[in-house]
Amino acid sequence: GTSFLCELQPVVGFAEVWFVLFQISRKDFDGFKKIFHRFLQVKGPSVDWAKINRPPEDSIQPYEKIKAKGLPDNVSASLNKLAVVKLNGGLGTSMGCKGPKSLISVRNENTFLDLTVQQIEHLNKTFNADVPLVLMNSFNTDDDTKKILQKYKHHRVNIHTFNQSRYPRINKESLLPIAKNMAVSGENAEAWYPPGHGDIYASFSNCGLLDKLIAEGKEYIFVSNIDNLGATVDLFILHHLMSQPADRRCEFIMEVTDKTRADVKGGTLIQYDDHLRLLEIAQVPKAHVDEFKSVTKFKIFNTNNLWISLPAIKRLHEKNAMDLEIIVNPKTLDGGLNVIQLETAVGAAIKSFNNAMGVNVPRSRFLPVKTSSDLLLVMSNLYSLDAGSLTMSKRREFPTTPHVKLGSSFTKVQDFLTRFESIPDMLELDHLTVSGDVTFGKNVSLKGTVIIIANHGDRIDIPAGAMLENKIVSGNLRILDH
Repeated sequence: GTSFLCELQPVVGFAEVWFVLFQISRKDFDGFKKIFHRFLQVKGPSVDWAKINRPPEDSIQPYEKIKAKGLPDNVSASLNKLAVVKLNGGLGTSMGCKGPKSLISVRNENTFLDLTVQQIEHLNKTFNADVPLVLMNSFNTDDDTKKILQKYKHHRVNIHTFNQSRYPRINKESLLPIAKNMAVSGENAEAWYPPGHGDIYASFSNCGLLDKLIAEGKEYIFVSNIDNLGATVDLFILHHLMSQPADRRCEFIMEVTDKTRADVKGGTLIQYDDHLRLLEIAQVPKAHVDEFKSVTKFKIFNTNNLWISLPAIKRLHEKNAMDLEIIVNPKTLDGGLNVIQLETAVGAAIKSFNNAMGVNVPRSRFLPVKTSSDLLLVMSNLYSLDAGSLTMSKRREFPTTPHVKLGSSFTKVQDFLTRFESIPDMLELDHLTVSGDVTFGKNVSLKGTVIIIANHGDRIDIPAGAMLENKIVSGNLRILDH
């Protein structure tokens, strides 16, 4: 809740906040000033629960209906009006890796970034097109990413980068910035943050790349998280955008997909004040969180695969007309200091664009790798890799993904890799839970529901060639070289 802010408001003079910040790049400074000002004015939750309605039937179209339109005669003409933007601001820390998350190897030594470049290069070659790749970096990922880009010099894809803003974290009690000076390293390392992917509109416009792409004849961007391996350029959705009549041009498509138990926290689309709007769990009043998580009332969630009109971004940015809800993200720093960072989400802008709509896409377009459990899935024979795109293996009878829960011994990628001599055959797996000190020998096969639990002090080595089908394994099993 933000109610405590109202009482503090008079105490915090804007002057005190700004003197620490005046050296930040002018644009970052202006952006932070706007969001901070709005934050002080907003009281209570940003939505009135009583005004929330289900989106009208026609505002979320099934993917099948869009696919049924087929493809245009000239696919390359459509592709030449598109640029692909990947959100590349995140670090690999949650998976125990240093540096940008996009540089973690996910399949056959290929990183997220490698796969992205391969996908777009494949498009450009197949259709003789020129789809550029744009990476939105943060100050956390920019240097490392730029170093690696040399690698793609001779690939058929033009790569551009730009940087998200850098905003100051503020002390939760005093609401003052905690930065002592402008440095990003040393004692100041924790004083700054990239303000969420909603920052794309301002930073993309401010860096000149928006105008450059418009001048090159680009009309839409396809935006997605770089760790979503399902977010490939979909030619049917692109054709749908390109074939709208000029006076009813759809300026924003959000790809949504059906919720499962695993997705209850994902943002959902609602109708609010006659507009489609993204509702995130952070905006939901406490009393309604369970209702928000229910799969019956809100059946779909946002995959963060978005198709957005470039001229519309330019128009809305110049008018300052994108009123993105503020997400107040509380953090506790290493030393125990409580801070808040003010963020926005890219999808929240949907309410400002004309003729915006959702497209209910197959689950296969949402394949995020957030944990080592996800990594196990995408490294396995459940998926086949073709030109940078992962598709569910034809040999799997059920199109659903198995539910995999690996315990804390597998959290870090390095530890995870040492525990598998080879990735098990998972074609017929439904559910896998592994907890404790467990290793897997070569050519293990897992089917049905498999639960492996090594209690504290025990260790279980699954022997090479083992086939486990609907088994619970517990106790202690050591296999040592003789």
